[in-house]
Amino acid sequence: MKTIVFSFLGSQLDAAKGRGRWEKWRPNVALCQHDDFIIDKLVLFYNEQYLDLLNVVMDDIAFISPETVVEPYLMPLENPWDFQEVYGALYEYARAYQFDIDKHQYLVHITTGTHVAQICLFLLTETRYFPAKILQSSPPRKQQNGESGRLDIIDLDLSRYNLLASRFADERLEIQNHLKSGIATKNPTFNVMIAEIEQVALRSRSPVLLLGATGVGKSFLARRVYELKKQRHQLRGEFVEVNCATLRGDSAMSTLFGHAKGAFTGAVSARAGLLRSADGGLLFLDEIGELGADEQAMLLKAIEEKRFYPVGADKEVQSDFQLIAGTCRDLAEEVRLGNFREDLYARLNMWTFHLPPLSERREDIEPNIEFELARFAREQGREVRFNKEARQDYLAYALQPKALWSGNFRDLSSSVSRMATLANGGRVTCEDVNKEIQRLEKLWSNQQQEAFSLCKQFLPNTWQTFDDFDLFQLEAVLAVCQQANSLSEAGRQLFAQSRQQKASTNDADRLKKYLAKFDLQWGDI
Repeated sequence: MKTIVFSFLGSQLDAAKGRGRWEKWRPNVALCQHDDFIIDKLVLFYNEQYLDLLNVVMDDIAFISPETVVEPYLMPLENPWDFQEVYGALYEYARAYQFDIDKHQYLVHITTGTHVAQICLFLLTETRYFPAKILQSSPPRKQQNGESGRLDIIDLDLSRYNLLASRFADERLEIQNHLKSGIATKNPTFNVMIAEIEQVALRSRSPVLLLGATGVGKSFLARRVYELKKQRHQLRGEFVEVNCATLRGDSAMSTLFGHAKGAFTGAVSARAGLLRSADGGLLFLDEIGELGADEQAMLLKAIEEKRFYPVGADKEVQSDFQLIAGTCRDLAEEVRLGNFREDLYARLNMWTFHLPPLSERREDIEPNIEFELARFAREQGREVRFNKEARQDYLAYALQPKALWSGNFRDLSSSVSRMATLANGGRVTCEDVNKEIQRLEKLWSNQQQEAFSLCKQFLPNTWQTFDDFDLFQLEAVLAVCQQANSLSEAGRQLFAQSRQQKASTNDADRLKKYLAKFDLQWGDI
């Protein structure tokens, strides 16, 4: 393969006159003095005012390395220290050049030219506009006649450097471990998701949407992302968290966006609002699906324009924040029902991650027990451990399908904390575990009965004879029926997807037959 080098003519380093010039180390001339490094073509970028110097350098290279073709390229730069001008000129050159990486080896020489030119060449090489390696030359330690100095070739594909690659891999694992709070999670789906969140957190400022039931760790993960970005100096502000479900009535707008003095009765002073408090930091809006229509419209403007009007103000304020939103609702369905703005959902849906419930991550229960015990020790100042048999008994129950973990990690945290609190002598015994299992079963039994409230209402004598599988489905169907004005309307909503595959539909009849399996009629509901 032929070797082609791109370099700037050095107005200072390459300059020398008379016979004494051979006693000076001149970078572009010295490139062609290495017996074991042959340059087939040297492309020299030059400015018109240094045409005489160019001719001297070309003549000297022709004398010492007649096999090297020097190709001068006039690059008229008004200000070689202007980054925009230099980068633009080199960018246009690289875009127009006909590279052939199968036939030629390309090197970019970054020893000559202004510091700005060197930086621009590096950036264009790193981004592969120049499909090349970096060539760096340096003078001999002791200047002697005929010495050509040293050459170093640097490949910017860092994956080729095993030590660097391993360090980057270790750092990525360290970051992912931080996002998981040091918990050695085993669930493959969750671990893949965390790896992607790590990349998004460090490379993007777009909104992130975290989906999942209450207690799966949305708030916990949002704070970890904030800590990571703060460590990398990507955020300078604070972490601001608000549960949108707690925002009600007129105070919702004021809490989020602030208000001017006198904006309403009782507004005796101005209020900044949470969005302004999050300026330069991260704003976590949990349960964002609970926001009202007016708040949604204001939030969309704040996300897109980084400015908004506080309540009662006639002047806009600014706030540049990173947004993470969390919800247990199906926002796509809320958009379809008209409860959530489609444009806001589209803005939030750039990066969406669904945090799986604990019942789908049972292999992660064991490492989370250790995490909860460590947290208990920090908060209470008392270290507690499980007896071997007690630990086995607790895990045996926790991993069974009948352990619902309906409150997800909140259930697990509360359960471990209760056992640690009641443990005598710093040891959780089998007796402690048995009592805790009874508490959990009672808790979940009550929750199940609450979950089937409609089934219990309409099937008071028979609901307990059906499987939970059937009851969960029937409960959802009954809820839709209660909101609908007619059997046909309920049927259209329940069979909205499958009806599109049928040539003719009778949604009302399909729903009537379903209800009949439970001896129910539309009139009963």
